[in-house]
Amino acid sequence: MPLALQLIPGEFAVCRLPPDSSVPSWLGSGMFSSVTRTVDELSIICPTAQVPPGIKHEAGWRLLKLQGPFAFTETGILASVLAPLAAAKIGILATATFDTDYVLLKASRLEVALRTLEVAGHTVHRD
Repeated sequence: MPLALQLIPGEFAVCRLPPDSSVPSWLGSGMFSSVTRTVDELSIICPTAQVPPGIKHEAGWRLLKLQGPFAFTETGILASVLAPLAAAKIGILATATFDTDYVLLKASRLEVALRTLEVAGHTVHRD
C-alpha cells in the first residue's frame, strides 16, 4: 500500500514526567505535540527547543506524517511503513491522531529511513 509521507520540519524530543504531573505550560503550541498519560508516566512529544533544562527527555527525533485522513476501518496503513523500517533495523516511535499516524525516527538514521521508505514504494515529501 503506497502512501504519501510528509517530513515535518525541526527536531523533536520525547519527554517523561511523573504520572501525576499537570500538562506543563512550556509545551506551547508548536507545529506538533502529543501528550499521553498512563498510570506510569506523562509522556510528551514536542519540538526539542521547547524542553526546559532538567526535564527527562531524549532529543534527536525527526517526524514523518502519514498523509491521511484514514478511516478507522482501514487496515495495514502503519504496517506498510513500519515493516520496511523494521527490515532495515531502523527503530521508530509511532503515535496517532484521529485522522492519521505519525512516525518518529532518530535524526541519525533519517536519510537511510527515507530511502528505505521510497524503495518500498512510498512517496516522501521533504519540504
